[in-house]
Amino acid sequence: MASIPDTTLDNPVAHVPARQVLASAVALWLCYFVLITMRALVVELGEFSDLLWRRALVTLAGILVTMLAWPLLRRFDGRVTSVRLAAALVIMLPAALALAVINQQAFAPVEAQMIARLTDQSRSPKTPTPPHKPVQVRHDLSGNLLIDIDDGDATPTPPPVPAITLIQNPVEHEGLWRQLTDVALGRYFLLIAWAALYLALGNAEMVRAAERREGEYRRAAKAAELRSLRYQVNPHFLFNTLNSLSALVMTGREAAAERMIQTMSSFYRHSLAADPTAEVPLADEIVLQRHYLEIEAVRFPERLKTLFDVPGDLAHAPVPGMILQPLVENSIKYAVAATTRAVTITIVARAEAGQLVLTVADDGPGKTGTETGTGIGLANVRSRLAARYGAEASLSCGPQPGGGHATVLRLPLSPPEPVQLSRIDR
Repeated sequence: MASIPDTTLDNPVAHVPARQVLASAVALWLCYFVLITMRALVVELGEFSDLLWRRALVTLAGILVTMLAWPLLRRFDGRVTSVRLAAALVIMLPAALALAVINQQAFAPVEAQMIARLTDQSRSPKTPTPPHKPVQVRHDLSGNLLIDIDDGDATPTPPPVPAITLIQNPVEHEGLWRQLTDVALGRYFLLIAWAALYLALGNAEMVRAAERREGEYRRAAKAAELRSLRYQVNPHFLFNTLNSLSALVMTGREAAAERMIQTMSSFYRHSLAADPTAEVPLADEIVLQRHYLEIEAVRFPERLKTLFDVPGDLAHAPVPGMILQPLVENSIKYAVAATTRAVTITIVARAEAGQLVLTVADDGPGKTGTETGTGIGLANVRSRLAARYGAEASLSCGPQPGGGHATVLRLPLSPPEPVQLSRIDR
């Protein structure tokens, strides 16, 4: 299972997953192993098979030392780049020296064998060498064993003696620390290269963690905005309902007032049960509007007529909760309350081109000066649609050809991912 970055609001730190660290170390040292093996095939140093397993051993040691250095580097995750780079330069110094020691111990037997072989050859009369021309054995930066035999120059020399009289031991000639330093420099370069890769991976993790936090903040802000818009509906409706209830009480219509109170209780119990940021089935939204129209029917028993046309196959289509409430309120305010004749409010749902089309219409006198949608109710609906669906939803309104007014909502039938507040301090 991939590790989860430690991200908090106070100290956001993103760590490179352990599997990714191991993979990078293995890839680096395997590349090194392949390159030095190919080089050995060209240079032909010693017995190939004997040197091969020793290189493999050194490569495994390199992977192990790199992974041991990783926890120390990890302590500096989240710091500024200069601090992390300085830490890498310091931490990799002893690691490189340790690898140089391992390399020297791994190839010491091969070096001894080659020196012994040259010593035996020098004692053979078939290979005379001037006594003042030594054989030098040394290491290059990759830890390979190099043997230099001085062939002399064109200056005439005394007759050769039958054997080499001097073979210099590399440890005595160069010194152990000088030999280890040569190898350690090469290993240090490899370790610094890996550390640079680790720093790059760490920066990438920090960028991804920042993007995740930004997304969580945006989702949290979006959810807060949806809640705010949703809760704007309830006070508006409550204000209108209380005015109606007050009018009933003042006119002595106690039975109608009691019926309105009971219906209002059912309305609020139904509307407050759902998450303000969640979607609800269209059937539930229709039930809610029935409750609301029953409340308003107490005020306008002779003038308010209702008609619902919602196909059964759309009953479970998701819609934002109470999205129809401001539209129905507008019909009550500008159609039913504005005339003395009977007005029918119609709520229609249909599927069209992959969208859910909801229409709230009335056959009243129509609105005056509100076709632009600048009212609080319509502005609320537009804001909720924009926050929830973006450009995938739309609202349009205007007078009908035969009289009255209609408002049309178009929503996607496939709902987006639910907007929820998520934990940021995971």
